[in-house]
Amino acid sequence: RPPSPGFPLPPGPAQGPPPATRPPGPLCKLLCVKMPSVSDLKEAGSCRAPPLLPDLPSGPLRTYRKKASFNWKEMAVFIEDEDLIHFKSRVFTAFEHDPLFARLPGEELSLEKYRELTFLRCKRLFEYDFLRLEDILEKPLKIMVLITCLGMYDWSLGAKYLLNSQVFKGAIESSGSERHEEFLKQNGNMENFGCFALTELSHGSNTKNMRTTARYDPSTQEFVIHSPDFEAAKFWIGNLGKNATHAVVYAQLHTPDGRCHGLHSFVVQVRDPKTLLPMPGVLVGDIGRKLGQNGLDNGFAMFHNVRIPKENLLNQTGDITAEGTYTSAYKDLKQRLGASLGALSSGRVMIIAMSVVNLKLAVSIAIRFSATRHQFGPTDEKEIPVLEYQMQQWRLIPYLAAVYALDYFSKSLFMNFIEFHVGLLMKDKSPRQAELGREIHALSTSGKPLSSWLAQQGAQECREACGGHGYLAMNRLGDIRNDNDPNCTYEGDNNVLLQQTSNYLLSWMSSRRQDKGPMTSPLGSLDYLEGYDHILRQRFTASSVHDCMDASVPLSAYKWLVCYLLRESFQKLRDQEQSGCTEFEARNNSQVYYCRSLAIAFIEHTVLQRYHDYVHGADTPATLQPVLKRLCSLYGLWSLNKHMAVLYQGGFASGEKAGRLVQDAILELCSKLKDDAVALVDVVAPPDFILNSPIGRADGEVKKKARLFF
Repeated sequence: RPPSPGFPLPPGPAQGPPPATRPPGPLCKLLCVKMPSVSDLKEAGSCRAPPLLPDLPSGPLRTYRKKASFNWKEMAVFIEDEDLIHFKSRVFTAFEHDPLFARLPGEELSLEKYRELTFLRCKRLFEYDFLRLEDILEKPLKIMVLITCLGMYDWSLGAKYLLNSQVFKGAIESSGSERHEEFLKQNGNMENFGCFALTELSHGSNTKNMRTTARYDPSTQEFVIHSPDFEAAKFWIGNLGKNATHAVVYAQLHTPDGRCHGLHSFVVQVRDPKTLLPMPGVLVGDIGRKLGQNGLDNGFAMFHNVRIPKENLLNQTGDITAEGTYTSAYKDLKQRLGASLGALSSGRVMIIAMSVVNLKLAVSIAIRFSATRHQFGPTDEKEIPVLEYQMQQWRLIPYLAAVYALDYFSKSLFMNFIEFHVGLLMKDKSPRQAELGREIHALSTSGKPLSSWLAQQGAQECREACGGHGYLAMNRLGDIRNDNDPNCTYEGDNNVLLQQTSNYLLSWMSSRRQDKGPMTSPLGSLDYLEGYDHILRQRFTASSVHDCMDASVPLSAYKWLVCYLLRESFQKLRDQEQSGCTEFEARNNSQVYYCRSLAIAFIEHTVLQRYHDYVHGADTPATLQPVLKRLCSLYGLWSLNKHMAVLYQGGFASGEKAGRLVQDAILELCSKLKDDAVALVDVVAPPDFILNSPIGRADGEVKKKARLFF
């Protein structure tokens, strides 16, 4: 398309409401490829009825599979029921048999070609219609499963689909009302393609200071969307670079009386769906190549007095009369801002799952390679798999344990969010609904940092653990690492987000000190804090490695750690304020070693507690409990070991024995899980076509398959 005209632009005609009678799917007709139709592919595949879980191919990995203490198929059905397994297989099979999704390991595409392919593939998803409304209502978890399936194939595709079908659409659903249903209908038919425009060039985490304005004009009953200067340009917006036709734009709402009512969201058309040319008054473009996810078109936009109907205001948190009078159920500006940004929680919950997917992929590749790569041995004549070495086990198996613990946490938190989202749709104004929202916010703002950092560290460790082969692009570990990298930044910088979790915990302490009664915790994340004083008197009592291998040991240590860091952080803030610091200065000076550590310890305990309750539950098959309990204990001890200095500093542990027992227990659990590692990977790894890594193939035939690529 021709380049956008220069800025500023003359104000264009007002954008009208979406026409209800527009012919279906004009955007779908923009790009065409001569390939088999979806109906053709479905018909061709209908004669194939694959088993629920096909047997894995024979090859070098069979040696370790025979050593496994459990049946991998039983484990797969336990952690993901048969319906979800069938659903994943349907998605993966469709991709493998569709020429549009064909690819080679490590292939390089030009930026334009990659983005064109990603959009075509995204369009294809609408044709497949994997997820119908009745499927979502019956099993909401299928939303997450679909996104993770797309990400396992390619996160550019996963992110593109997610931003349009979940984030853009979800923002309208949760923040809008009946008058916005036409936007949702058109989105479902791919008559519009959406994005979520919050971040600006000069403001990211500081959302309340976004500078795009929306001034209401009562004479025409329209809002005038305007970017005062280039620093106020919407920036980094996924889907906006090339394809988005509509955006949920966050702007400061101004009424005719001159008052600013804070940040609100509006649906703004940015391109013509038929031509993809910018709408009058809109300057829109692509920000260029990134470190990863280059199939996703991140863009920028500036608005020069763009007029939109008054009805395009998403009015869940505030509305305006025809005359220009502002009304809101939220009288407090902070509460109103929090309600306006509620859509971000869904994004953060999904990023947790996205990060877990990346860790699954990296660990699957590295452990399979380690089980087939022979180096050195007890004699010069006999080399052994590198997975037999303690160092390799210590480097990789804790991340495998983290995969299982975080996978369960991400699914359970997603279902918690679905409960909250249903409450929003049902207009639930109860105190429990409000507290549920606060708790999910605290868990998502700490869960995202925990999972994205672990995936980033794990992907790098896996890359190094595979030596030079890990550095080869075709083996995908570099792409996994680079595609995971933005998870640490978007939807909130990790270190900044952790402050929101620590603020939530500190408010519990403030309520306790002021005798306001305990904060309610609908999900139970704070329940153990009622034993705050008793917990702080506890000490490390394990006397043997065997004792430490019980998950109750790291759990009790984490409870003490959270209570201790909560006390120390609260006291640090008070000391700062009493020394003459302002509240801003006090909080700024209390993050490192205090509030930040508190938030991390809190979320690590929450993940461990949920996973502990899950694997020790009555529904867990007796045949699977031993290996699951080891994974739980390893994740707990390995995570806790990073906090040993604080455990000693606060007096929970003393002497050299405690630290040594934890370390020895970690190594012992790694050793015990070594023979199960390949089977545990088989449970979570996608098919070879999706994994797309020659050294991570299910048959383990690395040497034979390598010849095909050279």
